[in-house]
Amino acid sequence: MISIIGLILSLSLIIFLAYKGYSTIITAPLVALLTVFLIGEDTNTQLMVHYTEVYMGGFANFVKNYFPIFLTGAIFAKLMEETLYAKSIANFITKNLGKNKTILAVVFAGALLTYGGVSLFTVAFVLYPIANVLFKESDIPKRLIPGTIALGSFTFTMTALPGTPEIQNVIPMRYFGTDTFAAPLIGIIASVLMLLLGIVWLTYRVRKAHANLEGYGNHHIEDNPNENKNIPSIFLAVTPILIIFLSNLFFSKIFYQLIDGSYLSKYNLSLDNVSGTWSVIISIVISTLFIIITNFGKFSNLNKVLNEGISNSFLPLLSSSAIVGYGSVIKSLPVFIALQSMILNVSSNPIISEALSVNIICGITASASGGLTITLDALSSTFIAMSQSLNISPEIMHRIAALASGGLDTLPHNGAVITTLAICSLTHKDSYKDIFITSVVIPILVTALVVITASILYT
Repeated sequence: MISIIGLILSLSLIIFLAYKGYSTIITAPLVALLTVFLIGEDTNTQLMVHYTEVYMGGFANFVKNYFPIFLTGAIFAKLMEETLYAKSIANFITKNLGKNKTILAVVFAGALLTYGGVSLFTVAFVLYPIANVLFKESDIPKRLIPGTIALGSFTFTMTALPGTPEIQNVIPMRYFGTDTFAAPLIGIIASVLMLLLGIVWLTYRVRKAHANLEGYGNHHIEDNPNENKNIPSIFLAVTPILIIFLSNLFFSKIFYQLIDGSYLSKYNLSLDNVSGTWSVIISIVISTLFIIITNFGKFSNLNKVLNEGISNSFLPLLSSSAIVGYGSVIKSLPVFIALQSMILNVSSNPIISEALSVNIICGITASASGGLTITLDALSSTFIAMSQSLNISPEIMHRIAALASGGLDTLPHNGAVITTLAICSLTHKDSYKDIFITSVVIPILVTALVVITASILYT
């Protein structure tokens, strides 16, 4: 019990420091070592081995496995931004749906961008100026913008929609030998439910605000007369996204199914464990090359653009790696065994156990990717054994894990939440309620419904 209380205090501290804006790259190792000092059974002279071997071991392993995804994704996102392809997509959707569909337009724009591989942070930067103008013209309270961006970017296209290249849908592949299209029917149903419930909530909030005679509010909008000049056509803008989708589908479903992967045995790997990740990396690279080749003469300084994309990959990667390192230290302590047993004892059903474990750890770390990795590192072999005994396919376990990662991850101290609010010049008090409903409550409800249904059908 004392160890559990110590763990709760440790988690509370890292949440508090993140809420205050301190980087997890600094706080995660410090809090991890403090936790070892307070509740570890080893002598405190062994703190350094926990840092250099346990913490950095988890940190380095995450970098090894996912640096290519973060790097290629960040470069792709920067090129989509630099060529104005992202803005073209956002403008097209918002203009064609009209002012009376402002909420839907912003959600669809965010969904298409994230489904195309653009990072959550980049989507917020791209969407905010457009959403700001649309909300002003439609006289919708500005405070609803973050919740709208969250619905389109932090929910179904991040975890549920089959084929999405977002890291939360990539991570389970390594553990279950699946690809990004795993359990497509479950993913599509979950996506539709999240979208519909989110739109219903935000529409209700708009109507309630208007009934209370609340409009956009007293917020200044800076005019930018050049923002719509030289915007590329929508057909050209969506081509890179189509390339990623079709290439990923080809490599994961056709190409790697025909390849003899026996040579991987000398690396202690199987093709099932790596082909899904390889398919995403190759697809993003192909799409990136397409953007560079078709726009080569338009870049004033291509090297600068590429370097900025590379730089943009570092902070999200290192922040997630820091959380994974923190989790590796927690995982090495006896208290984690007790926590693991508590979760697993809730149900012998692997679908329920996995959903609970992933959601809880993602909430603890405030990171979908970090929490998902920590959970699957520790428990994937248990989940696989449990699911095999009940003939539950790895694809279903993949989709449940991805869905569960998108619930408690967006608590107030989540990095994407803090960044989105900062971009919108709003506070948690102004806007977090709608972020909480759209990216925490609704995804958890949908995941619970999927888990119950899958448990009835497959166990």
